[in-house]
Amino acid sequence: MAKKKQLTVHNKSDRPDNIVLKEHEIVETCLDIESQLPSFMRDFFIYLKNAVALSTRLAYLTDVQFFCRYLVKETNLTVAEDLKEITAEDFSRITAKDVNRFIGDYCTRYMIKQDHSVKVMENHNRALARKKSSLSVLFKFLYRDEVIKQNITDGFNPIRLPKPQPDAIKRLEIDEVARLLDAVDSGEAFTEKEKVYWEKTKLRDRAIILLFVTYGLRLSELQQLNISSFNFNRGEFRIYRKRSKEVLMPVNRTCEKVIKDYINFERPHEDTLEEDAKDALFLSLQKKRMTTRAIRNLVKKYTSFVLGTTPDNGYSPHKLRATAATSLIQQGFSIYDVQNLLDHDNVTTTQLYAAHKKNVKREIVKNFEWIDEK
Repeated sequence: MAKKKQLTVHNKSDRPDNIVLKEHEIVETCLDIESQLPSFMRDFFIYLKNAVALSTRLAYLTDVQFFCRYLVKETNLTVAEDLKEITAEDFSRITAKDVNRFIGDYCTRYMIKQDHSVKVMENHNRALARKKSSLSVLFKFLYRDEVIKQNITDGFNPIRLPKPQPDAIKRLEIDEVARLLDAVDSGEAFTEKEKVYWEKTKLRDRAIILLFVTYGLRLSELQQLNISSFNFNRGEFRIYRKRSKEVLMPVNRTCEKVIKDYINFERPHEDTLEEDAKDALFLSLQKKRMTTRAIRNLVKKYTSFVLGTTPDNGYSPHKLRATAATSLIQQGFSIYDVQNLLDHDNVTTTQLYAAHKKNVKREIVKNFEWIDEK
């Protein structure tokens, strides 16, 4: 079997190699999907490349590919036997009713047949809304580019999404965060067998949990952290957010201590690491950069102790992001400061967390008496 070629980066930007490599992997996936789609969509691919974030580009292409596969395998809208054979004329004949049937009927529940099994796939309104958005962008572009003669998107059925409710936001209370950190420190929730592994990773795990609940980092932001991301002399560290935004974050004393403890007393020595892991901050027991899946499982495992549930039902890193937001607001920080820290595009997102102040109406009224009791 031929050996897989090692990919190296000739990086002249300020961004770390691991982030450049990750983006390269996503670009390669996009290019692979594009190679399977009809050639008349080429200008649409160029549009996505320059108009939307890389992750959005991949999501749109995946949805378009799925729709084209549906056209070939499930409908009489094309005689093509392969996705590439679909023509612009085929797309010109597609009506809003056809798209509505795809989204509202087929996508809600469909089956994927494998060699020895059948997988039933279900999509709820949020997933359906994304597919509708992807196809709306595609059909509007094809109309604008005069590939098709009509803009059929006005006929797409609306998809009702539930309005976000503050009370439905899952997060840990402040006292639960304290118990979470105790669980990481003591390992008392583990079996004797599990403690063997916990002893090897407890400093790493503590640093991960603290970064999540202090800064509300996204999972990808934490997973991409390097040792070189931190400048302790200046008291700051660098993260790369959505749309390649580069942000400097201040390091508080607690986080500085736990990160230094992990680096100095637990993280494998640089001489024992392969080149692509030498700068990675959080490493697995296999001395590789931790994957997003491994970090997610770690967080779910520890939070399940606090919640009294199974690891599968523990909280995800995104719920620790919500925990950081509500905790900061409960401590009296402005929603605009929290918005800036968490990188929310819209302050209304941050306001959802502000609504978590318990019994706020009761406290206002209680402390606003017009007549003193005698």
